[in-house]
Amino acid sequence: MDGNASGSGESYQDLNSRTIDRWIEEGWEWGQPISHEIYEKALQGDWDVVLTPTKPVPKSWFGDLWGKRVLGLASGGGQQGPIFAAAGADVTILDYSEKQLESERFVAAREGYEIKTVRADMTKPWPFPDESFDLIFFPVANCYIESMEPVWKEASRVLVPGGRILSGLDNGFNFLFDEEDESRIVGTLPYNPLKNPAQMAELMAGDYGVQFSHSISDLLGGQIRCGLRLLDIYDDTNGSGLLHEHGAPCFYATLSVKE
Repeated sequence: MDGNASGSGESYQDLNSRTIDRWIEEGWEWGQPISHEIYEKALQGDWDVVLTPTKPVPKSWFGDLWGKRVLGLASGGGQQGPIFAAAGADVTILDYSEKQLESERFVAAREGYEIKTVRADMTKPWPFPDESFDLIFFPVANCYIESMEPVWKEASRVLVPGGRILSGLDNGFNFLFDEEDESRIVGTLPYNPLKNPAQMAELMAGDYGVQFSHSISDLLGGQIRCGLRLLDIYDDTNGSGLLHEHGAPCFYATLSVKE
């Protein structure tokens, strides 16, 4: 669904793209490319990446990346793509933020490797043929799209049989709590500002972009219904704040394979 953001006539996807570009200019954590030193370590096999705020992804989830066709889905920023390139993968990054893609090209030019960057909206059909990739890496970005079904369908389509998708998923738990005082429950689920003007006003006032919650049926069941078999899962916290201190599991990371 293409919803207008705050009645402006602009799609929420385009508003989110502009918002993230601005966040990056302001120093957003997830938009800062890795250093040359980190890339050099990755060339020696010393690396890890995250799908969620704090926990490194198990290396076993990747298998041998050498020669594999890897799609970084909503994964721009020059953080994971360079690591996969250092591990010998043929890397493509799809992102709707031009600033995130600029970071990918910056690191590739600095370190002297090839990478393909594609600016595209992941909620629309992806510009790749069927069975184009061996692995998809999809760090937390589901909170910026209204429906997960198009993503899972396209992921299943572009993966080879037996191909894997590694996903970081915001489970929406944070939408229940006041950001400044996480001891206070102030929200309700589901969280969909396209259907709730008060939620949209809250997001616009805080410069959060347009965000959405998703049920476990959307996040896990959706993968299964699209032919992606769940192999493994772990949860993660926010990394800071009261909910983190209490171990509240606000994120899932999943490993699934195309049947």
